[in-house]
Amino acid sequence: MPDPIEREIKLKVDDVSQARALLLQAGYRESRAREFEANILFDTPDQELRRHSMLLRLRQFGETGFVTWKGPPVPGPHKQRPELETSVGSIKILGDILPHLGYCPTFRYEKFRTEFTDGRHLGIVVLDETPIGAFLELEGDGGWIDETASRLGRSPREYILDSYVALYMKECERLGMEPGQMVFSSSSECDGRTAISSPCI
Repeated sequence: MPDPIEREIKLKVDDVSQARALLLQAGYRESRAREFEANILFDTPDQELRRHSMLLRLRQFGETGFVTWKGPPVPGPHKQRPELETSVGSIKILGDILPHLGYCPTFRYEKFRTEFTDGRHLGIVVLDETPIGAFLELEGDGGWIDETASRLGRSPREYILDSYVALYMKECERLGMEPGQMVFSSSSECDGRTAISSPCI
């Protein structure tokens, strides 16, 4: 059974091409080609999940859909929290079911993701291109994360433990803009015109 605790960190990168070159120089090879990924978070109208530091997410990555639950964060030098995830047959149908159970779509975020591995299967490095910039995400056990970050010339001082939602909100605050959805279809990263409008029943 997979470890139910997700452990990861993010590293900000300024240039996607340079990040790819750095990974190749460090012995990593592309294990999954660049694909578009769309994520929708759900919560109750009174934000019960958020109030309890939990998350319910539908994700479409390439041709595969996933439903994910994440529990409250666990304190530590890496981002850690319980996670349960499984593939689903139809993201659209499940997305239509959830409002009938009291869960509303609350936030959408998008990215292009490329996966890399060094062949040891101890963890995974992903290169995420998002509307608010590019990031490397390292997911594995704590020792592997620190070792991999060091191989890439990065230190624990550069670890980012925030979620993409939190990073997006901070970026909107920095720009002095009203948050909307973190999507590529907007003319501005913080444009709310693409807000999800599905009702919660």
